[in-house]
Amino acid sequence: MFVRLIGGTNVPFPPPLPILSHSASQLEASILRHTLRYLFSIPSLVVVLFLQVSFAQSELVNDGFVVSKGDWPWWRGPNRDGSADSTQTAPKEWDESKNIAWKSPISGRGYGSVCLSGDRLFYLTSDEESGSQKLVCLNKRTGELQHETTVHPSGGMRKNARSTAASTTPATDGKLVFVTLPNSDAIWLTAIRQEGGVEWQVRVSDYIEHQGYGASPALYQDLVIVSSDNKAGGVIAAYSRSKGELVWKRERPKLPNYPSPILLRAAGRDQVVVTGCDRITSLDPKTGETLWETEGATTECVTSTVTDGKRVFTSGGYPKNHMSAWLADGSKAKAWENENRLYVPSPLHRDGILYGVLDAGIAMAWDSETGKELWKQRLGGTFSASPVLVGDVIYATNESGETFLFQANPEKYVGLGRSKLGREVFATPVFCDGAIYYRCTESGEGERREMLYCIRP
Repeated sequence: MFVRLIGGTNVPFPPPLPILSHSASQLEASILRHTLRYLFSIPSLVVVLFLQVSFAQSELVNDGFVVSKGDWPWWRGPNRDGSADSTQTAPKEWDESKNIAWKSPISGRGYGSVCLSGDRLFYLTSDEESGSQKLVCLNKRTGELQHETTVHPSGGMRKNARSTAASTTPATDGKLVFVTLPNSDAIWLTAIRQEGGVEWQVRVSDYIEHQGYGASPALYQDLVIVSSDNKAGGVIAAYSRSKGELVWKRERPKLPNYPSPILLRAAGRDQVVVTGCDRITSLDPKTGETLWETEGATTECVTSTVTDGKRVFTSGGYPKNHMSAWLADGSKAKAWENENRLYVPSPLHRDGILYGVLDAGIAMAWDSETGKELWKQRLGGTFSASPVLVGDVIYATNESGETFLFQANPEKYVGLGRSKLGREVFATPVFCDGAIYYRCTESGEGERREMLYCIRP
């Protein structure tokens, strides 16, 4: 069990209760009463704004970070699961003129999402003619350009029209911004100062591009963790955030694969999980030691896994369509499996229910314990961006720039509206501090043009 106050503050659990024999319901009630007495005994705690007590839900990763409600520091948000701050009021409708706070043209091409830290917004872009790759910093309030840092002046790698040389999402610890990029037949990890300028850069591994590279870095305590699965034989590796020194490294099979390393807390411990290469791999994020590994994933995966606290979920699309659930306690037990094609958009988990949007544009819900299909609804279009959960509302954007809003409802599909913006969307929108940061492609002057929008009432 954990107790978390609004804004992400973890409150230590009180001393063990002298309970000898209780039913489950009596025990839960007793713990809750004891916890409330403990919380209200804290002198500085005048008002408890929000209290979340979880017995069956997944806990928070002990990553050493305290994330402000106004920040979105890495891929899939503060909790790394696609859920945004539930207390914000996010826009429900928009178009090219309605609820647009600002828009900023993007020079070059990229499919990565933005990350936010304080008043700074960061994203990656690449120039397809020169092969340069840059980190761009904007003021998130106004969209005004703050600075650009050239990460690589040339050598950016792009395989096909559905990939770019800048398809990853930066991660920041509040001082440095970390980016992983494919360049000159290798994967590189670079640390950039938030004020601009490269702090350090390391070559992670050789890289043979198959479809494209999109694995974003993960931050854990004093480490930055990266992956580089590819046909040359990649690695999962951890480097010190301050100096870029290698702390641990694990070799990987010589197979193409695309997921980001995902930090989660399941079965009572922190784990870094990577799916694909025909297996599910769980490592200790501090040491790189294998916690458990089993065959069962497809060769090529894209989605970022989530957990319900007991199970982790994998999905893939080559050589077969596949979803499955595995116990995260090291038993290597498979809980369930189906043949849905949830290949690119990552799933969401809320209150024992998995929600997802299949690549072919069908929204679905499953019981996370059994895999039982609860409902499905055709939305329309093809999806690459991952859905985002804001409170009990799911936002899902297709490749044509149409966003569908529906409830996180275990019983049935409940649509809440839709909005259209842009001609093409591959980057997952970011929901933070009552605004949506939305990266899309527009048609303009006969040429492809990217734009970043801030959508805010």
